[in-house]
Amino acid sequence: MRAWVACLALAALLGAASADEKALTVEFDVRPGGIVHSFKQELGKFGCTFTYAAQGGTNEQWLMSLGSNEDHSLFSCSVWRPNGKSYLFFVQFNTEISGAKVEFAEAFSQAATSNLKDIALKPSEIVVGEHTVSHNPGQFGSQLSKLMIVSRKPHEEL
Repeated sequence: MRAWVACLALAALLGAASADEKALTVEFDVRPGGIVHSFKQELGKFGCTFTYAAQGGTNEQWLMSLGSNEDHSLFSCSVWRPNGKSYLFFVQFNTEISGAKVEFAEAFSQAATSNLKDIALKPSEIVVGEHTVSHNPGQFGSQLSKLMIVSRKPHEEL
């Protein structure tokens, strides 16, 4: 149920695109080789940085989508493989949010079958901090196909 509510919130944020910067989707390559790489995007006062190291296969095209609601109090960052299937093994990943505090995060891998159904990672596989979502060393199964984060801008004192 929690994932469903977050998906609805994320869809509402991403569906609110307009000229005053409420949504952005950018394509980037996830590269294997075990070397740490980072990809960063900003949307207004918010930012999302996906840092990872992966092994196996060749470069894969991934997407990062950023979204903000009408009053810019909520911010979303999603990182995913558009076709749903990644052949890479993630040695590590860390996603850092700037300008907001993480309220909800969920990471997914894909099923081994051909239907490409998303499978939520076990809560023990990720660590959710105030501004970060990362793999949990020793618990993370190296499979990642999607990461969704919803954050809230801190209240400003008057």
